[in-house]
Amino acid sequence: MELGDQRASSNVEDRRGMSIGGGLGIGGVVIAIIAAFLGLDPGQVLNTVQQVSPPQETGTPKEGVPTDEMGQFVSKVLGTTEVEWKKIFEASGQRYRNPTLVMFSGATRADQCGQAQSAMGPFYCPSDQKIYLDTSFFRDLERRFKGCDAGSPSCQFAQAYVIAHEVGHHVQNQLGILPKVQAQQRGVSKTEANRLQVKVELQADCFAGVWANHSNEEWKGFIQPGDVEAAMRTAAAIGDDRLQKQAQGYAIPDSFTHGSSEQRQRWFETGLKQGTVASCNTFAAAQL
Repeated sequence: MELGDQRASSNVEDRRGMSIGGGLGIGGVVIAIIAAFLGLDPGQVLNTVQQVSPPQETGTPKEGVPTDEMGQFVSKVLGTTEVEWKKIFEASGQRYRNPTLVMFSGATRADQCGQAQSAMGPFYCPSDQKIYLDTSFFRDLERRFKGCDAGSPSCQFAQAYVIAHEVGHHVQNQLGILPKVQAQQRGVSKTEANRLQVKVELQADCFAGVWANHSNEEWKGFIQPGDVEAAMRTAAAIGDDRLQKQAQGYAIPDSFTHGSSEQRQRWFETGLKQGTVASCNTFAAAQL
């Protein structure tokens, strides 16, 4: 992946190094991890827990473009998503509003979505339109999930795919897709709610592919040999079927919330090849 001298986004809130205490104990963290594994919204679960004793965060977040290597990488990737989604929205007569990306370490208050924990992985909060990212997830992606070869240049593209996926949720929010799905989920069974969530996640994978398609057209050499393979490997590594088999030895499709490895790979590839929002309509797809 070649970022070169692309513009770094200033829509970054750097909370790394800030501490959080009070409110949520280790029991709350365990509850959140279990909730995520079972397909529940960890943000909503934590928000309920924290209504009893909200966490207190100390320190002052740094706003603007980070100066360290990882911060620069994250802000540049975010910057490419801002450029491409602005153009895509404008082409259809719409206005794209940039999200804010919050970088943190360990844990942080997720404003309208409870508390963010590194164990939960990156996530998007529709209520505050912020993406929460503990960059230690990238290390887990390499070493724990084996999503790419540790230290390889292609790992950067795999990491960028993760960011682009979360931006994809912001795109869904901007298009009114997330509010609609959330309303539908309130009136159906848990199994059906999970199926709707899988469609949401696979569409975000597809939107990540759309971003990659347009970025590669925008900047020569943006995608390097081996990059797409690394992203596909990452998509497979965090598929529900693979994660469940690693955790318990078998998979339960009705409990999937993000899609299988094969589905995640296929929808990312669909967005990458076709490069259109229309190609990512997982809700109308005959086959996920």
